[in-house]
Parts: sequence; structure tokens; C-alpha cells
Amino acid sequence: MSDLVIRPLEAGETHLFNSLSDPDPGLVGRPLLGHAFALTDEGGEYRPEWSWVALREGAVVARAAWWGAPGDAEPMALDWLDFTDADAAVQLLRTAPLKAEYDLLLPPGWRDRPDVREVAQARIDAAIVAGMEPLVERFRYDWTPECGLPEPPGRLEFRPEPDDAVILDVLKRIGHGSLDAHTRHTVAEKGPDAAAREELDILLWFPSPREWWRLAYTRDGEPAGIQVPSRTSAGRYVIGFIGVLPEQRGHGYAYDLLVECTHDLVGYGAERIVAATDQGNAPMAAHFAKAGYPVTQERVNLV
Repeated sequence: MSDLVIRPLEAGETHLFNSLSDPDPGLVGRPLLGHAFALTDEGGEYRPEWSWVALREGAVVARAAWWGAPGDAEPMALDWLDFTDADAAVQLLRTAPLKAEYDLLLPPGWRDRPDVREVAQARIDAAIVAGMEPLVERFRYDWTPECGLPEPPGRLEFRPEPDDAVILDVLKRIGHGSLDAHTRHTVAEKGPDAAAREELDILLWFPSPREWWRLAYTRDGEPAGIQVPSRTSAGRYVIGFIGVLPEQRGHGYAYDLLVECTHDLVGYGAERIVAATDQGNAPMAAHFAKAGYPVTQERVNLV
């Protein structure tokens, strides 16, 4: 077998990345969102140095692309991983000096479709052999006006909070006993202070105005939680963060936060809102369903 050449793309090589003879087009990954791969110099989202290919006899047999917002020093996610040669994909992931969470997009009910299950499992297996480990499976939601705007329950009062130190304390308290796998993973790995700081940094990373953030209070004036409407660098409106303080859990306040966040985003001009939650977080998944958010994709996250 001929030697494998593994390298990043050069400017103008979008065509090379897209030349992979894909045996399962559109079944998994970014195409499910209608996304096509293109380099930044050709009007796309991906930097050449963060987009890698493995070639054998000049033909692409594996490819991977990491994504980050403009100005990011490191990638935020591994968006693309496709191959006709699983060993080449493993070598590519081991060779590229880039580390970020693998966010594998899948259609709803993907395990019930043998064709999708096979190609999804192949990617998961390749990532695991390369040194990654599964963290969580998630639901992805897309709300549009046709879903209906849920009526606010009216149980909470929402106020802006400009002090990041106050927000940081709220995030730290919310992290205690959280059902979110990412939060629990970071707390276990780095501690609660670092986990809260990381969450705050992610929220500040969004280019949407800081003034959108709201703390929630009960009618008695007690703090209840936080909701953060956000917008991405690509202009997509998202549910940035929803969290209920431990002492206020059990009242279904996460639904109130979700509805308020939805209303805020619509007021800011959103005609489509993206959101996600862990499949294991049954209460939050139920709140999304109640608020009219349909599951449009599933995701497997590996770290």
C-alpha cells in the first residue's frame, strides 16, 4: 500500500477537501444543516490551517476540519470528519496539532436507520481509536414562528445584571448538581470555579450584546436563575444559557426561563432560534417540547 500523506490545506484548496469520494453523502454531519465546506479565502467558514486531508496516491481518503469564530486563537469544534479509509482518519486525527470537541450531527432517531447507524458508528469508532471519548448525546432544536410563541407563565421577574462577578457566582452555584454533562465534566476535571469561569467566557464569546442577559427572581424577590439570549458570529439566534439555582429547583422554573429567552430573541428579530440540551436531561427536554421546540437533529459529543 502506498504511503499516506497527511497535511493541512493551502489557500484555494476547497476543491481538494470536497474531492473525497463520499460513500454516504448527506447522512451525517454538517450537510444535515445544509452546510457546505469552503475555505475562508473562498468565502467559507474554515481556515486552511485548520482543515486537513489524508491522501493516498493523490486521492483524498480522509478529511477533517476544525471550526472557530473569526479571531479565535484555537478551534472551538471538530465539524467535519469523513473518510473512505478509517485507519487514515485515525492517523489524520493523531497527526493534526488541533484539539477540540467532536460535534457529530445526526438525524433524529438515527439508531433506527441501519445506514445512518453504520456510518455514524464508524466515525465515533475512529475518533475513539484516535484518543477521544464519548461525553454526551444531545438533542438539537430549531424554533420558528410556525411552532407558536409560548405564553409566559408570569411567575418570575427578569432584571439585567451588568456585573460579571455576580453572574460568575450565579453560574458557579448553578453548576452544583447540574444535569449538564459538559458542566459536570469540567467541574470534575478543573473544579467548580474553573467550570463557572469557562461558562462565562463562552457566553462572553458570543457577539450578541451583554445587555441581553437577565437574572430571574421569584415574586418574593429571591434569585431563581439566569437566561442568556445569544447570537452567533454567523448571525444565528440561539438559547445561550438557561440555569436554575439549586435552591429553586423542583418548581419548573427552567420552562419560565426558556419562554422568556424565546420572547427576548423574537423581540431582537429572531425568526429562527437554535437550542440544544442533553438527552439525559429529561426535565429540560420536556420543557423544550412544551415550549414548542421540535427536535431537528441529534448530536454525539466526543472530547
